[in-house]
This record gives sequence, structure tokens and C-alpha cells, in this order.
Amino acid sequence: MSVVIGILFGIALEQAGFGSSRRLSGVFYFKDMAVIKVMFTAMITAIIGIVLSFRFGLVSEQAVYLNPTLYTAQVMGGIIFGIGFVIGGWCPGTAAVGAASGKGDAFVFLGGTLVGSILFNETYGLVKGLHAAEKQHISFVYDALGMPREWFVLIFVFAGILVFWCMELIEKKTVQKSEYLNSDFLKRFSFILLIAGFFVFLVSQDPSSALKNDTGLSRDISDVLPSSEQKLLSDIDKALDHMEPEELARRITSGQKNIILVDVRSEPEFSHFHIKTARRIPLEDLTEQLAPYKNLGMIVLYSNGMTHPAQARDALFRMGFQNAYILTDGLDGFINRCLKPVSLRSEPVPESIAAEINQWRRFFLATLPPSSMNNSASAITEGRTTHPGIIDTQWLSSRLDDPGIRIIDLRSQPEYNSGHIPGSFALNIESMRGNIQGVPSCLLPSPLLAGHLSLMGIRPETTVVLVYGEKVQDATLVGMALERVGHADYSLLSGGFPQWKTSGLSTDTRLPETAASVYPDTNQDRFSVNYKTVLSHVENNTALILDVRPEAYYSGEKSDEARPGHIPGAVNRPFDMDTQKAGDTVEFKPVQELKTAYEKIIPSKHALVIVHCRTGHQASQTFFVLKHLLGYDRILWYDAGWTEWAARVELPVKTGKTP
Repeated sequence: MSVVIGILFGIALEQAGFGSSRRLSGVFYFKDMAVIKVMFTAMITAIIGIVLSFRFGLVSEQAVYLNPTLYTAQVMGGIIFGIGFVIGGWCPGTAAVGAASGKGDAFVFLGGTLVGSILFNETYGLVKGLHAAEKQHISFVYDALGMPREWFVLIFVFAGILVFWCMELIEKKTVQKSEYLNSDFLKRFSFILLIAGFFVFLVSQDPSSALKNDTGLSRDISDVLPSSEQKLLSDIDKALDHMEPEELARRITSGQKNIILVDVRSEPEFSHFHIKTARRIPLEDLTEQLAPYKNLGMIVLYSNGMTHPAQARDALFRMGFQNAYILTDGLDGFINRCLKPVSLRSEPVPESIAAEINQWRRFFLATLPPSSMNNSASAITEGRTTHPGIIDTQWLSSRLDDPGIRIIDLRSQPEYNSGHIPGSFALNIESMRGNIQGVPSCLLPSPLLAGHLSLMGIRPETTVVLVYGEKVQDATLVGMALERVGHADYSLLSGGFPQWKTSGLSTDTRLPETAASVYPDTNQDRFSVNYKTVLSHVENNTALILDVRPEAYYSGEKSDEARPGHIPGAVNRPFDMDTQKAGDTVEFKPVQELKTAYEKIIPSKHALVIVHCRTGHQASQTFFVLKHLLGYDRILWYDAGWTEWAARVELPVKTGKTP
């Protein structure tokens, strides 16, 4: 069918005279305006046809692919295309028609098109920035003008008719000849277009104005809406587009991995408090950032109430998302129905439900300090005193008997033996690493990591608290292991064991007892990259490479690896610049201080960043800072790091203190 349509299209172009470059280029001399007239005829026909197809359900709007609007790239492309049109007198389609007619210049033009395409492909890395510089979105002219689509169609039809008459006048004036000016054909053609424009305008009006039939009785809205809109309204009417807070809590705490929980509120509100496992995505970025999850899993949208999530859900539905849901009653409803203490509820709560609520509170409030977890549900949103992913000694000391919490001590065996937090398990971080494809000290694959977690009795619903000694990166490295198997419920003890000891809290020398679990092997690693990926980003300048080794190793003044130096283009910020030490206690610097420092290095929260050190250990700390403390959402981790890069002689290396 496509071949037949192509042949017919070619015949139509030839009959219109577009097999001649002279006629095509005549538009630039105002002597032959056929190109403009044909273009407007095609645009008006397409606009009327597609809008009517949408209106009567012949074509689904979700089934139509639309190129993203990238103003800079498209303006540049238009300029290049226009220059080529002026010089050659052809565009690709008409050149094919001309070549079929034996026109020599058309063959030359097509040859140039082929060469240009090859050059563009080979030099794409140089111009890719034009494409990547803008946020991909789809923009409609009528939206930009702030008018309904049917009004735009009507105005465009009027404009098209005016263009047809003006083109005839121009030809009359420049070449003293006009084929259709004041002709019956042009008058009839204009009249038909007007009728078509008004018809589109009338049938595309808001269906709510058509809900009355001629008897004055209400009609079913399905009589006037396309099938896709019928489904949307039907889902809303039956509340099929909602997810109840209790259902969400059960799905998340049971370890269900296909829930994409999206908070559409502002950054300050999100930082103040959000549902655990949620990610913040501004309304304007939803389509782009959720594209990988289109019709995969369950996208659950929430805000404080339900207005903004409902708008977001409708927008996603119209972009073809069939898996977007609204959290009933929003964040306020989730807090009151799932996190409000049983003792404060006015109605009696069955014992089984009370146990479930307590489980939810342990899970969703695990990273909140005690000051945010008192006996008032509203107090949950009153603020935090520690960072997301970090808990303090007071919080932990009040929950030592909680069977849902597993404390992991990452200090050396002698240090652990001499005294540890009661109930904590010892873990040597090197047991989580091994030789992977010849590279030493890489994080183990998820099946082996799941085995380690099983031996300590950890389950997907367990809250894991990581306790370090002098090195925060010990805890963050184990955090990477947890994230690799999809275990998001973990926190670092602020200040580690030294802070626990300084606080005068009790310690123990007894070994804990627990039954082994069977932790599922669910590889959720979407953040680790290999040297090939890093090299590609270096060559195309599509990611910020962040080297967190000490400056002397970055510059090449010191080296413990096969070659000194750093990856070309990599920026250096040593990992230890993110922490501060008071006595024996090491902890992260204040978030605002970290935020200010990284804003000078990373252009935006959505920039693609690859962090690395020698073997991933130090880089895991920077990964934690950027992702969990500062909210950067595109952070990748090159685990093999400089150990692998330096050993591969084919990879480029640079020395010195500059990228």
C-alpha cells in the first residue's frame, strides 16, 4: 500500500509541475507561487482531516506519533534546508520526482543529500548538543496562542484562503499572469474550505454543550465523545483511576517492585516530607521522565490533595499512558489513613488492622527522627532534623527491640567484638566485593548479595540501619549493594558507632541470634555502568564524569594503578570534601553547604552524572550524597573505576589538575 501511495504521490507532484526545479525556485522570485499554494492546500487538508478523524473516533490521538518540539534544533534544520532549497531548487521529495523524469540536476541534488546524510551521521556528536540542550516536549501552536483547537482550525482556514488569493495577486503583478484570480474555481474552492472550516469548528465544540438533544433530555456523554475520552470518563466515574492509600501501603511494604510512585509537588514540599520510595517529578516533566514506564507497572501520582494529580493523570492518559493512577485523598489522606497512630483514631481498629498500621508506620517513617514521629499524625509533616536516608542515635536507641529493623555494623571484627550496638550484626564490606571479569574489588552480582542478606535474616520489608566507624563510604558501599537488589529501605546512622558511643548509649558484646531468610534475587541495578558506556559519554560529551579521588591521584602526581592521571574531561571533587570530623565522629556536612558546592559543578538536578574513584568505594559516598541528600535524579556509578580504566591501554588518559 505504501508503494502505491508513493507512486500516486509522485504522479501528483509531477502533474503539479514539481518535477521542475525552475518552477520550484520560482517562489523565491515571486514569479511562480505554486509551492506556497500546494503547501497550504496540504496543510489545510491535513488539519481538517486529522481533527475530524479524532472527533469521530476514526483515529486515536494516542496512536499518532508526534516529533518532540526542539526549537533550536528545528530552526537550525529549517535554515539549512532552506539554503539547500534556494541553491538546488529541489527538496528531497521533488528531487526524486525530477530524477524519475531524467533531470540531471535532480540526480546531483540527491547525491548531495546522500553525502549530507552521511556527514551528519558521522559528525552527530558535534551537533548533538543542539538536540540535548532543550527539554523534549510536544508543543502545539494553539496551546501557545492560548486558544481552543477548533478556533485555531477555523482561523487557519481563513488564513489559507487569504494566502491563495494573495499568491494569485502576486503572480498577476510580477508576471502579468494569474491562472485562478477571480475565477469561479478559486471562489468555489474558497467557499468549500470555509464550509469545511466551520464544520470542524461546530462539531469540535466542548461536548458539554451538546448534552441536550432536541427533546431537552440529557444524552449520554458517550454519544458525543471519542472512545478514548469515553474510557477516561468511565474510569473516573467508577474510580478505576484511583488507588486507595491502604492498597498503596500494602503493595509497597510487600516489596512489589512495579510501583512507580510520583510526587508532583514542589521541591520544598517534597524535601519537607514525602512518601517513602516516591520520586519528585514536576508536572511539566512527567511525560519525558515517565516515558520508560509507559504501560509498564503502575504509576501512582500524588500531591497534598487530588487536583494536580488528576490533571497529570488526564494528561498522561491522552499521551497513551494506560497505567497512571491517582492516590485517593492525596498525601493528607495517606497520612491520616495509613500513618496516624491507632491510639489517636476515633473509631475502634481491629487488631489485625492495627498490626498492619504499625507495620506501615515502621516502614514509611523509618528515616524520620523521633521528633517527627510523635502521637500526632499531623506532626509527621512538621519537618525533619536529619537527612533522607539518615537516622540519628535517638531514633535508633528507641527501636532496638523492633524485629523489623536489622542493624549492620561495618567496623573491623576486633572493633565489633569489643563492643557494638545491641542486636547488631557484623559485616565485612569486602565480603560484598570480588573479582568481576578480571577487575578486583567490584560489587558482587545480585544473587550473591541476596545470599549475604539471607544469612543475616534480612527480608525485603526489613529496615536496614548501616553503622560505620571512621569511613562513611563503608556504609554507602553496602547501600549500593542493597540498591542493587532493590532494597530501598535502608539508612545510615549519623556519626556512626563513634556517635553512639559519644552519646553514652549502651553497647553489647553478645552475638545476635536470628533465623536465615530467603532474600529474593531481584536485580534492580539501573545505576552501574561499564567502561564502554563511560567512553561513549566522554566521546560524545553527554555526561559529567565526576572523579572523587584525592586531587594528587586525579592529577597524576600519585598513582597506585597501571597509569597515572584521570579520564579526559572528568571533573574532580574529592569524596572527603563532603564530610566533616569532630573528634572521632565523621558525618556529612550540612545539606545546604553540599548543595551550594555541587551547584557549581553540576548544571542541573536532571544532568547525567557518572561518579567514579578507584574501585567504587569512595564514589559510593558521592553517589549517596547526590542521589539521596541532594536529589539529583540521573546519577550513575562506574564501579570498576580508575583501576580498570588505567589498565586498559586503549582508553585515553590525561594528567594535570584540569579536566
